[in-house]
Amino acid sequence: MQIQVVKSKIHRVKVTGADLNYIGSITIDEALMEAANLIEGEKVSIVNINNGERFETYVIIGEKNSGEITLNGPAARKVQKDDIIIIISYATLDFEEAKTFKPWILFPNETDNSLT
Repeated sequence: MQIQVVKSKIHRVKVTGADLNYIGSITIDEALMEAANLIEGEKVSIVNINNGERFETYVIIGEKNSGEITLNGPAARKVQKDDIIIIISYATLDFEEAKTFKPWILFPNETDNSLT
């Protein structure tokens, strides 16, 4: 049997932009992506702390150490600049493997999205 578990989580990060006219996705600072073990094109769930919206999109790489978290395309309608969101990705694992799996969970600085 296989189950889905949290693979990566960026907890409480500030939205720096929302670009309705861009192809849909979420742009994430490359440093945050690396620390959270996310890759470009990976499917993620977004939870907006400010308004309760939950939706899915995919990741694109933002400038390293920029703090960028931009929702693009239709997802831009579900957030506003300065909203606080949680970004979550999942992995499908065998049940026994899932019991010992340890996800990558980050708690960035909410002021500037830095890891320090």
